[in-house]
Amino acid sequence: MSRVVVKIGTSSLTNEAGVIDRSIIERVANEISRLRVDGHVVTLVTSGAIAAGMPVLEIPPSQRPTDSVTLQALSSIGQPALLRNWSEAFADYGVAIGQILLAPHNFGERAQYLHARSTLARLHELGVVPLINENDAVTDAEIRYGDNDRIAALVAQLVDADTLILLTDTDGVLTADPRIDPAASLIEEIVEFDQHLESLVGGAGTVRGSGGMASKLTAAKIAAWSGVRTVIANARRLNVLVDAVSGIDGVGTTVLPRPTTLSARKLWIGFAMPAVATVTVDDGAAEALAEGGRSLLAVGVTGIVGNFDSGHAIDVARQSGEVFAKGLARLSAAELQAARPNSDEPASRAQRLVVVHVDDLVVIA
Repeated sequence: MSRVVVKIGTSSLTNEAGVIDRSIIERVANEISRLRVDGHVVTLVTSGAIAAGMPVLEIPPSQRPTDSVTLQALSSIGQPALLRNWSEAFADYGVAIGQILLAPHNFGERAQYLHARSTLARLHELGVVPLINENDAVTDAEIRYGDNDRIAALVAQLVDADTLILLTDTDGVLTADPRIDPAASLIEEIVEFDQHLESLVGGAGTVRGSGGMASKLTAAKIAAWSGVRTVIANARRLNVLVDAVSGIDGVGTTVLPRPTTLSARKLWIGFAMPAVATVTVDDGAAEALAEGGRSLLAVGVTGIVGNFDSGHAIDVARQSGEVFAKGLARLSAAELQAARPNSDEPASRAQRLVVVHVDDLVVIA
């Protein structure tokens, strides 16, 4: 038995007209039911609420709104229809579903994190398939870049999953954009992430979806740091879920878990909180932080880009500009600017102030 999290995106759930494709929902429900019969515990993360709401108001996919308020309204309109489709599909196999709406901040506040974990555990004990979606109707910035991929990866850590399956409308991560290079081929396995790999992917792939392959790779990174294997595969491939769980070659792109993992809170800091600014550090500070076990002090900061207050997430970059860490600031930008050294004299007490404490710092590169 293993624990599996399945995420399916809007572009995979809809046809070219932007309408929910019931045949895909029925096939995914069938495969999840088969996994359950084999003893696997499955959690489903689904997008599609906004897409389900657009036809109600006769809005074509090419005219998908971009403002968050309209998107929130469309989500609230489409959520009941999306839930009904999944409920009816699973009912054919005698399986009940239970809806949970989440947002990234639910993983950073410990009380909410523990509550979500206990609710999911109880649903599994009751034989129910949890059906998770981003809480689009009340979120703001997150709705703009399709955070369900990221939420799926955080859920994988939350439920101690063995495998995260990200279903999309391509065969996986390819060596090039197939719309430009017909010779593009599938990358079957990813062990480490690098700039070349990330340059192969861009933004959202279709007007109906909002995540794109870049979002999938970010989710796979989170899962890898959680010790979870990720498979990025085509939702329309026959037996895709069963084969992905079984580890069959060629199902899609498999991203291997890292040997070292991060706690839930550090995953939230590193990947779920948007950074509002960047601080550049000198070589000595960068080396000390990269080795681990050190806090970032004001004396090591050489530059500040952007404005921030205490509690905001900030990126930490080397002199070259490479971002290698992220953390929660304990000072505001103004306080940090006042504490920075202005000469070669020994650092004062103010310059020794902690900018990011080691407990709030994540080295991600």
